[in-house]
Amino acid sequence: MKKLDGYLWNIIPKYAVLPLICSFTFNSLIYTGTQILCRDLKHYDFTTAFDRAVPLIPGFTSIYLICYLFWAVNYIMIGRIGKEHLYRFLVGDLLSRVICGIFFVMVPTTLARPEITGTGIWDQMLNLVYTVDPSANLFPSIHCLVSWFCYVGIRGQKKVPLWYQRFSCVFAVLVCISTQVTKQHYIIDLIGGILLAEAMYLVGQKTDWYLKLQSMFTKINRGVHLERAIDKEVGYGE
Repeated sequence: MKKLDGYLWNIIPKYAVLPLICSFTFNSLIYTGTQILCRDLKHYDFTTAFDRAVPLIPGFTSIYLICYLFWAVNYIMIGRIGKEHLYRFLVGDLLSRVICGIFFVMVPTTLARPEITGTGIWDQMLNLVYTVDPSANLFPSIHCLVSWFCYVGIRGQKKVPLWYQRFSCVFAVLVCISTQVTKQHYIIDLIGGILLAEAMYLVGQKTDWYLKLQSMFTKINRGVHLERAIDKEVGYGE
């Protein structure tokens, strides 16, 4: 395989490594940190008639779990499109987590999960999800938010094949459905996640806030030799 200059393992542009790690770390800090912070607070249950009518389908646990790989692939793909696009995207990505954190603290939510009586593999996997993932931090849904970001981040990008853009849209929708039929979220969590992703992505595209983020990471990257002053922007096909 031909070695691509400016890439790590021929996959990730070197300039994107630290920003993507930062995105993952910030997401984890917001999600886990607010759970710890709000552990002893009153949690509200906003279950509606619609939520009660949605059937439990343990098989969708596969989508709920596979989406973590989907997130990694698409965030790397977004990083490969180009520096400006990556930093504009990250403005929306990071702002969305701040807003999520505010909701998680101001309106702690929970829902009563059903008892899993089946013995199939996906019944067992769903039970495992219930065990390791507390019923908290529901609105807006991080699963729906990140999955939709994975789609909008490549939507309309000529450097990404159209078939993969369509696949990402379909898979993001399936992830959203999975949050409902595994009883991990309310319908309002799903709607909130999608709307927040669209709104914050638009903020990143319509402002110049990305310049400060890009400047900060460029200095850090040069300090750790992931970028040089003479490096050009790399992307698909370069």
